[in-house]
Amino acid sequence: MAVSATTGTAVPASAGLGIGQAVKEGFVAGLVTLVLAIPIVGMRTVDIGGGTLGIDYRWAAVAIGVALVAIGRFYMVLARGNRQLLGALIAAVATAIVAYYGFMLDELQTAAVAGAILLAGVGRQYLGQIKGTAVAGKTAAAGRRSGTFLLWAAVAFGVALPFLPIANRYVIDIATLMLIYVMLGWGLNIVVGLAGLLDLGYVAFYAVGAYSYALLAIHFDLSFWVCLPLAGGLAASFGVLLGFPVLRLRGDYLAIVTLGFGEMVRIILINWYEVTKGPDGLSGVPRPSFFGLPFERSPGEGETSFHQFFNLDYSSMHRLTFLYFLILALALVTNLFTERIRRLPVGRAWEALREDEIACRSLGINPTNTKLTAFAIGAMFAGFAGSFFATRQGFISPESFVFLESAVILAIVVLGGMGSQVGVVIAAFFLVVAPELVRALDEYRMLVFGAGMVLIMIWRPRGLIAHREPTIRLPSRGGDGR
Repeated sequence: MAVSATTGTAVPASAGLGIGQAVKEGFVAGLVTLVLAIPIVGMRTVDIGGGTLGIDYRWAAVAIGVALVAIGRFYMVLARGNRQLLGALIAAVATAIVAYYGFMLDELQTAAVAGAILLAGVGRQYLGQIKGTAVAGKTAAAGRRSGTFLLWAAVAFGVALPFLPIANRYVIDIATLMLIYVMLGWGLNIVVGLAGLLDLGYVAFYAVGAYSYALLAIHFDLSFWVCLPLAGGLAASFGVLLGFPVLRLRGDYLAIVTLGFGEMVRIILINWYEVTKGPDGLSGVPRPSFFGLPFERSPGEGETSFHQFFNLDYSSMHRLTFLYFLILALALVTNLFTERIRRLPVGRAWEALREDEIACRSLGINPTNTKLTAFAIGAMFAGFAGSFFATRQGFISPESFVFLESAVILAIVVLGGMGSQVGVVIAAFFLVVAPELVRALDEYRMLVFGAGMVLIMIWRPRGLIAHREPTIRLPSRGGDGR
């Protein structure tokens, strides 16, 4: 603490970072950006005709980038120790981007960006309402009510999305893809967020579910509803197989083994050509039907298609909408199951294992069974998501299950806040939908997206929703301490 020369009162040490320090750090950040931006952004090869390449210099883009970084660093230094000011800065930058590029986006994209800002504001309010729930029962009740309202509002929007004016093939496809990652994030959240086991090979269970469904449906002519639980069960079995070798590992060593497991599964899929068709992949994966009604314009002899049964004009949107509601239902079941099981003894054992394994042993909790159940249940949900992915795509190959997929799913869990169900949804929106919203920026799209991710992690280093409501809250003691 320092003492103010004018008032004689104590001020926080962070307040001592004045304009001079902010200018200095802003200048250094701008200088570093200038050095990096000249070869990356400032020069671009172009075809000048006759098969000859030339260099196009873009010094204006370099100057804008340097100015943005310098000014952003300047304000971040001023906002150090003041998260509210930093949050306001990020919101102002997002609003300015929307205002500047709004005329370049269509109505759908503009509405989606505005919705993202609104969602961030609601989430911020939600965080503010549930802050301090560990000490104030009244505030805890308000936080639970706010979280329940936010959940039901999101479900209502998800159900109504296909019927809104903004809904089209592109929107439904992106929403379906986002829900797949939400379901995968919730499954991995059991392993990483609740049990505290770092898994870098989660995509292996995703692949097992997809290939299990495809092989069973193609070779045994089983329907989607029969293959779905079988794929989940096979993926859970692989989760147990992974769990046994890593029972004594933790931290970095556990991460390395799970990473190797994911790569082993991918290599097996590539080389076992007689079964998986290797890099050629499996095509002709059967599509799901609506209680036996296929979504085809001209069904086979003796069959009735969906549009014929309901006396509708044929539209390819029927199948897309059905797939959207299918993954929405699977995601909601995953969330409901996770919320229920974390309140059971096995769920509380996961969280205890995450905090201290030695204390778990002293309390009589079996770490072996606890870890195996976490791996098995998390893998089961990945298997469900993989079977849906296979039937949605109609074609699968090992290239769909590379390590990058595991990294994205893990990033969703970490960015949302480990152990937070709502945080996974918000993080999936940022990682899946947000890059589509800034396509108007062309070659700068991923650069802006990466900068946004950095800002979010600076603003919320423990995740977007770092607070977790306790699974069980002990009753408050009376005034006499009994």
